[in-house]
Amino acid sequence: MTSVPIGIAYLDGPRLRSSLLAAADWVDAGREELNRINVFPVPDGDTGTNFAATLRTVAETLRTIGPKPLPVITTTMAQTCVLAARGNSGMLLSQFLLGFRESLAGLTSARADEVAHAIKAGSDRLFKALDDPVEGTIITIAREAADEAELAAQETTNFADLMHRVLDRAQAALKRTPELLEVLREAGVVDAGGKAFVRVLEGIVRLIDGDPIKGQAEPTPWTGPNPAAMAAVAVERDFHFCTEVLVRGTRFPASTEIRSLLRPIGGSIVVISSDDLLKVHIHTDAPDAVFSIAEKWGTIESTKAEDMRQQHLDLHRNKRSIALVVDSSCDLPDEIIDRYGMVVVPHQVCIGPQAFLDRVEIEGPELYSRMKRGGEVFSTSQPTPAAFQQAFSDACSSADDVIGVFVSGALSGAHSSAQATINRAAIRRVTVVDSKTISLGLGMLALRAAELVDEGLSVEEITIELQRVRNNSGGFFTVDTFENLLRSGRVSRGRAWLGSLLDIKPILELDREGRIVPYDRVRGRDGLVPRVLQHLDRCLIPQPERLRMGVVHAGAPDIAEEVRSALVAKYAPQTCLVEHVTAAIGVHTGPGAWGIFYQIED
Repeated sequence: MTSVPIGIAYLDGPRLRSSLLAAADWVDAGREELNRINVFPVPDGDTGTNFAATLRTVAETLRTIGPKPLPVITTTMAQTCVLAARGNSGMLLSQFLLGFRESLAGLTSARADEVAHAIKAGSDRLFKALDDPVEGTIITIAREAADEAELAAQETTNFADLMHRVLDRAQAALKRTPELLEVLREAGVVDAGGKAFVRVLEGIVRLIDGDPIKGQAEPTPWTGPNPAAMAAVAVERDFHFCTEVLVRGTRFPASTEIRSLLRPIGGSIVVISSDDLLKVHIHTDAPDAVFSIAEKWGTIESTKAEDMRQQHLDLHRNKRSIALVVDSSCDLPDEIIDRYGMVVVPHQVCIGPQAFLDRVEIEGPELYSRMKRGGEVFSTSQPTPAAFQQAFSDACSSADDVIGVFVSGALSGAHSSAQATINRAAIRRVTVVDSKTISLGLGMLALRAAELVDEGLSVEEITIELQRVRNNSGGFFTVDTFENLLRSGRVSRGRAWLGSLLDIKPILELDREGRIVPYDRVRGRDGLVPRVLQHLDRCLIPQPERLRMGVVHAGAPDIAEEVRSALVAKYAPQTCLVEHVTAAIGVHTGPGAWGIFYQIED
């Protein structure tokens, strides 16, 4: 008897959720390339960032709620995408997802023909959302994908077959975009928004085929010029600010009315609404006028006005001669990472047999919650060689030189793996620094490196300065339970048992070689904060003039705020960051841990 391949007969909540997670990962993997080919409608080099950020937020929300019925997944997807939509590309993606959701309303599962109809509904909503639709962009790709979906649904009931045909048609349409849009033809690129949409489809098909996103072993470095930076900006045609406003209310004007009101003061207008939320995107020279109009529709929740001309100038000037690569244990907030264009290499967090990319597929708070529930086994693994190679490739494509600053080599193999990847792949222009610390100790050192880059120092000068600052810095931390330190081999079983029995709380520090060593111990929680601050005070005498500090915690925000207030009041540091430790660190510290890092820059 001939075996028949097993197909996918329907789409339900868990399958849609998995599809969106895979799509988000695949788009994120191509984010930098999308930025580089972003020449339309404005060559500001942020299509990849905005599209990926929008989809990533949707995916993170779905990852948090877990597998749910289809109506829950589609509703969560719709609500999140309205709130998360960033830039023109993020707004257009949100329009497609909203149309997709509306078509599936009321269904607990969807057949291939119903999924095809939903793709068509998403494409139609996307087209109608644009004030001035232009062929050769994402609307062309979405429409052709939808047309193929409807054709395929007449010939197959297999969702896998349908998606393969949709992807093939979309890829062919993407190749033709330069024929439809002169600015693409002149730059020698395909449309960035259209390519982002294709990557969504590619991610889903890779999932169906069992080809995991993180399985890429040979990332292709970008060796040519940056088309977005080289494209011309016509001041008389292109507006100054990419403007967005989010409004909450009960009765909004029709989208056509909103576009009519805004058309005299801008272009690239996209309007999305869902339930009690309305979001408007417009390119304009008068952001304040947009906000004044929006005030009449309800309560303004947030606004944004990004200078697109300055973004293009930054691309053209290639203002950072040196790019920075850090690993995900740095615990720097996304805002700082984005501001300095740092490339982050994710560690892997293993929960049972399943591996998650740190800061991409799992965040600290989710890990702490799962650890408190119990019943699962947690471990970590350093970034893969492929992840390091991809990170160095991305960094080299946007700068003349690269500096990698990684977690202490005494605590992780990440530093040596990074160096081995450089040697194996013969990557040039990359210098690796062992931070000899972790968490915000590493993060603050990377932040100092970014500032030195902006000051115009060379790679050699920055490396020397980082080593000097590193040797003048340190940190203390404590854990609420010995269990995780025992598992990672940091304490003996006997010491862990005795510590738990007597409610002993350890105070640990990082020594000059980047190793975690016991420093002191306190019985009970009440005396911990004063004792740690007492030890810190000894390290900061005489008080430095240039002092940077950081507080990290694993689900202990109240203690973190108490410590931050005390540090600011006593030392007045130039900055005092407060962040939760990333999942890769939380595996070893457990919930309730907290710590202080200081960096002396005198």
